[in-house]
Amino acid sequence: MRVTPADNPYQEPRSGRLAAWGNSLLAGFSPPDHVVEEVVGTDELHRVTGLPGDAPGDLHGLSWALGRLRVLGATGLRLALPVEGHPLGLTGPAAFNHAALAAGEAVVAVGLPVGLVPQVDVHGPPGDQSTTVLWRCLEVQDGPPADVPSLHEAERELAEGLYEATALLTRLDVAGAGPDALRELDRFRRRGHRELLAPGYPPRAVRVLESARQVAALLAIAAGGHGAAVSASEMAARTAALAPLRRTTRRAQVAAYNALVDERRD
Repeated sequence: MRVTPADNPYQEPRSGRLAAWGNSLLAGFSPPDHVVEEVVGTDELHRVTGLPGDAPGDLHGLSWALGRLRVLGATGLRLALPVEGHPLGLTGPAAFNHAALAAGEAVVAVGLPVGLVPQVDVHGPPGDQSTTVLWRCLEVQDGPPADVPSLHEAERELAEGLYEATALLTRLDVAGAGPDALRELDRFRRRGHRELLAPGYPPRAVRVLESARQVAALLAIAAGGHGAAVSASEMAARTAALAPLRRTTRRAQVAAYNALVDERRD
């Protein structure tokens, strides 16, 4: 079974994890073995294919692949979180954009015209499942990523949206979404900052990502339950009202994951 970030809005995007720890490795803050451990997490296996110079079907471990990217000139990794109508973080060409949009996420190298798109496969019956990830390396265009803000801009936008979000989600009766969703949100709130990003990232990036992910969790709860919206028109109005905040939240997450690269370039 293939999965994307939309299948579990409470889970950190694997591309975000790869970007964060890959940046920490490339900047000299983390050793390769620890980076691989953090990126793979509870997954069974991660492999990379399609690197420049590969023969068809070549597969590599994450540590070797990251080392190869560095030798080829990569100095950092950027996150992309595109959705239909919002190619956030993408640079083209069409083949890469299409693959990233289908996956709902991707990583774009800095200093090397390649991107990595995860193919996530879940195997086995419920309760006894394992997950494997194949990172497909594709050519990208050398240009600025679409609609990515600076960390300062993202923090300001998120702060401005939080007040509106609190009032809106209260009005939509988020508590009516059910105990399972609220337990997931409580799990988010109990996580420490040490689990976010990686060594070398500025504290401001950790703070922005923490806020963005909590807002994303609230939005998932609001979208998943009827709450106070009892008619089709009210549900449609809620969806429209939440759309701008979803966009702001995705932009903030991308800015946070990219912060180490941006800080080094500045």
